[in-house]
Amino acid sequence: MSDMEETEGHPSPAVPRRVIGTPPPSPRLLESTVVAEGGDGAGEVAEAEGEEHIVGLPPDDPRVIVHAKRVERIVAASFTFAFIAGCGFIAAYVGLGVHSVDKTLRSNLALGFSLSVTLAALGLGALLWVRHLMPNVEVVEERHELRSDQKDRQAFEGYFKEGTANSQFVKRPLVRRTLMLGTLPLLAAPVVLLRDLGPLPGTSLRHTVWSPGRRLLVYGTNQPITSAEFSAPGQSITIVPEGFTDNLDALAKATVTLIKFRPGELNIPTTTDGGTLIGTMNWTVDNIVAYSRICTHVGCPVGLYEQTTHHLLCPCHQSTFDASTGATVIFGPAPRPLPQLPLTVDSQGFLVSKSDFTQPVGPSFWERG
Repeated sequence: MSDMEETEGHPSPAVPRRVIGTPPPSPRLLESTVVAEGGDGAGEVAEAEGEEHIVGLPPDDPRVIVHAKRVERIVAASFTFAFIAGCGFIAAYVGLGVHSVDKTLRSNLALGFSLSVTLAALGLGALLWVRHLMPNVEVVEERHELRSDQKDRQAFEGYFKEGTANSQFVKRPLVRRTLMLGTLPLLAAPVVLLRDLGPLPGTSLRHTVWSPGRRLLVYGTNQPITSAEFSAPGQSITIVPEGFTDNLDALAKATVTLIKFRPGELNIPTTTDGGTLIGTMNWTVDNIVAYSRICTHVGCPVGLYEQTTHHLLCPCHQSTFDASTGATVIFGPAPRPLPQLPLTVDSQGFLVSKSDFTQPVGPSFWERG
C-alpha cells in the first residue's frame, strides 16, 4: 500500500508506516500530520503534538511508565559508572610510573581495564536507552530533490521536533546529564595523552653514556674484561657500559659488539666526516674493535656476526656491514657504517672507552634531532 491513496479523486494525507509489533499511531499523531500538510502554523502544531505523544510508547500504560523509569535509572547508573572509570583511566595514566617492567605491566593493566569499563558502561547505557526508552518506529522518506519546497521543509521541522521528543533527550534530564558526565573523561583523555608528545629530544640522541675511562662489561655477567681474556680470533660478545647495566634507556643506545680479529685481518681506514673522525685503527686494542649494535637504518639490533666473512647482519632488513673495514655498508638500506667506539685499556689492563661515539648511534634521521 502506498503512502498516498486516492479516494474519490482526492489524495488522503500520508500517515507514518506502522511497524509490525508496535502499537498503532494515536489520533493525536494523525491530527498533527494532517495539520503539518496544511501550511501556515504547521510547525507549531506538530511541535506541540510531538511533545505530548511518543509513537510506540502509549502514554496511558502504567506498565510502560514504570519500566521506563527503571531503565532510566539503570542508564543513568551506567553513565555515572563510565565517568568514574574514565577518571580512573586518567588517574592511572598520570599516577602510575612506567620506569620498570613491573610498573609498565601494572600501568598497562590499569589503563586497559579502566578504559574498557568506561566504553562498556557507555555502550550498555546507550543500548538500554535505544532499546527500552526510544520507540521502535520506522520512518520512510521518498527520494526528492536536494532542496525541498516550503511545505516539505515545514513538515521536516515537525518531524525533527517530534524525533527530538522521541529520543527522550530533552524529556529525561537525568539520562542526558549523566551521559554528558560519563563522556567527560573521554573528552579530557586526549589532552592528558598529549604528554607523550614531549619533551623534544633535543641533542640527547647524539650522545650515549660512554665516557673516557668507562669500563666495558660483558653482558649477562657484568664483569670487566681484559684483552688477554678476549684472545680467541673470531670471537664476538655483547658489551654494556659500567654503571648502567640496569638502565634500559641507556643500554638501548650504548650496547656494543666486541669482535676479536687475527693479526692483519682488521683494516679500518682513517675516515672523517666534515672534520669529525668516525673510524680509525687507533681506536682498537690488540685487534679488538667495538661497534654499535644499533642499525643505522631504522634502529634494529645488529646481532648476527659471521666469522668467516666478518659480516655483521641486521635481521630486520638485511643490512650487512663489513666489520673488518670499519663496519662499512656492503648491502641493504643502511645509509652509513655502524659507529665505532674508541677503545683503550686502564691501569689494570681492563678494556675501557676512550670517549663517547663520535657519531650518533642508530637511524640517520636521529642526527637531525
